[in-house]
Amino acid sequence: MKKKFLFLVTIFLGFGIFMPDAMAATTDPQFCVRTSAIWQFVGYGIFVLKILIPIIIIVFGVIDFVKAVLSGDDKGVKGAAVSLLKRAIVGMAIFFVPTIVKVIFDMIDNITGGLNEIEACETCLLDPTSGSCDAYIKQAEDLRASGN
Repeated sequence: MKKKFLFLVTIFLGFGIFMPDAMAATTDPQFCVRTSAIWQFVGYGIFVLKILIPIIIIVFGVIDFVKAVLSGDDKGVKGAAVSLLKRAIVGMAIFFVPTIVKVIFDMIDNITGGLNEIEACETCLLDPTSGSCDAYIKQAEDLRASGN
């Protein structure tokens, strides 16, 4: 597993070091603007998950503890506590998704030479309710209307 990860990191870093001009030339500067509605939709999905996952964890945790207490089994209570802890750890991971995405977008921006090509993707994914994202969607509609 470690070897595969190191191999992938080496490949991505290698492309960034040896081919920054080629990567910048092949990216469409309007791609993120054209797809801003999709990024906004995914951003809303992440926003909803941030609300639902804690609620689901609490509900399932209460159900598990009630079952364990009603059964009167000490091992059941311990198992419910372990299960709740695992769910909480997995649930907390959803709150790190925006940070990870931000780091990835910053790496891509550094590789492409800081051309701000991905600003629309980043804005609509991480802050889908912002006016900036709505402006990118309007800009995409204008691009479609003009045929570009």
